[in-house]
Amino acid sequence: MSDHCSSSPSPIDPRSGFCSETKTFHSLSPPVPLPSPSLPLSFPSFVFSFLPSPLPSHPAYIDPATGFSLSFPDLLSQVHSLTTHLHSRISKGDVVLVLSPAGLTVPVLYFALLSLGAVVSPANPVSTSHEISRLVSISKPSLAFVTSSTSHKLPPELPFILLDSSDFKSFLEPLQNNNYGEFDTDVNRVIYQSDPAAILYSSGTTGRVKGVMITHRNFIVGLAPLVAAVRNRTMPAVLMLTVPLFHIYGFVYVLKTVALVETVVMQTERFNARQTLGAVEQFRVTNLPLAPPALLALVRIAEEEGLKWDLSSLQMVYCSGAPLGKELIHRFSRCFPSVQFGQGYGMTESAGGCFRLYGQEGTKYSGSVGRLVSGCEAKIVDPVTGVALPPSSPGEIWIRGQQIMKGYVGDVESTSTTIDHEGWLKTGDLGFINDDGFLFVVDRLKELIKCKGYQVPPVELEDLLQMHPDITEAAVIPYPDEEAGQVPTAFIVKRPRSNLNEKQIKDFISEKVAPYKRIRHAFFTDSIPKNLSGKILRRKLRELASVRMGSRL
Repeated sequence: MSDHCSSSPSPIDPRSGFCSETKTFHSLSPPVPLPSPSLPLSFPSFVFSFLPSPLPSHPAYIDPATGFSLSFPDLLSQVHSLTTHLHSRISKGDVVLVLSPAGLTVPVLYFALLSLGAVVSPANPVSTSHEISRLVSISKPSLAFVTSSTSHKLPPELPFILLDSSDFKSFLEPLQNNNYGEFDTDVNRVIYQSDPAAILYSSGTTGRVKGVMITHRNFIVGLAPLVAAVRNRTMPAVLMLTVPLFHIYGFVYVLKTVALVETVVMQTERFNARQTLGAVEQFRVTNLPLAPPALLALVRIAEEEGLKWDLSSLQMVYCSGAPLGKELIHRFSRCFPSVQFGQGYGMTESAGGCFRLYGQEGTKYSGSVGRLVSGCEAKIVDPVTGVALPPSSPGEIWIRGQQIMKGYVGDVESTSTTIDHEGWLKTGDLGFINDDGFLFVVDRLKELIKCKGYQVPPVELEDLLQMHPDITEAAVIPYPDEEAGQVPTAFIVKRPRSNLNEKQIKDFISEKVAPYKRIRHAFFTDSIPKNLSGKILRRKLRELASVRMGSRL
């Protein structure tokens, strides 16, 4: 991983961070102090080391559905008690499956398991028994933590503990010797930063599901720049978490906020735009991270009904998880003119964000996901020739840094295909970095529509379709065509009682795009299938398109 530019700063462009000799983009942010990689240190210990003494008086977590909150002293007390109770049951290196809806108990469990050196493997609680069996075959857990509503989905041979049982609740009761302000979260177990901390599951939208192995060091490196960024903040943020805790987005957020001494208002019920805006008003939320479908839902509420809530506390809305069109960002800014908008880019395989966009940059570079965070490098590589490209040239996004995953569990072939011998993670995403170092993600390489030799990004057409007043949601996929190779094909969710037809959709797009980008087929559907980070499940739509086209013949 040697890089001439890293030791000789002169070839690095101070605007873009691009090194002309190595064709590598470098972070322009100042270096962030990191603990020595050889120092024994768990992620929870690193997180708790940032807490002030005395401990903060504001809540660490709030459940808006019940109004129940967990203070910082109570959080540390519960983690200590749970770690102590589980010490004899869980050994270092044990994989532990967590299958639970969001709740204030979940971050306590995460911290306790990580403190014990266990490998946390959270899964979607709405997964089927068949899907859970597949995940279990990948991660091979020795124990599961579940609820009464999810326990029946486990394979019969896997032992489990019920999170909503009286026994588990007793594990959270304070211990007599509980000095929660100073306790050792690692309970006398030596945990190295290189030790595995979590197995998270990749979305599987472009292939089979894989287990992503993330180490304590990966999480530590990802957190350090965030702590540095808020070091001079005078008031702690109040963050509302609407993203799932089993996804990398929510997993990192729900733990990192403790180091940032923030309050988390944790949405424990299915996302509802009106309830979210009501909670922003009630709990004086300052920061709201969202997945793209949730952002669209908020914008639609504001456009159709106006804002009936006091949102004066809201300072920042942050969106990540899937490509976002410029038009939706502009609509958000029109509806919420006093709220700053930010984006980020990362993957489960990169343990979270590698690019971030904050504040006024979001206005100047609309559509960008930001600049490289401290400690990260990037390349833009021609997917055909493998040649690294200069600024403003589109290609596959490659990332390198200490937060890149250890690999895919039990899958050496996929790991070696995704991470090359120099440590570059091939993201499979198409994008470019402009002359000022800002990344713009165009789409997934495998999802580009190749029509008459041209490349058509589906997200561009989806953004235009969502401007139509009678369209609630839209997704665009390629469909095979003998003459053109592939043609853009749309799936549309139209507004109730709308009379919108296929010709009107085609005409609407034809006025706005070049001929090769025009919609050739349009189908109406009740919903667009997505994963919980907001990525459209295009594979399912391609299968559905084949069925629909067959019925037209």
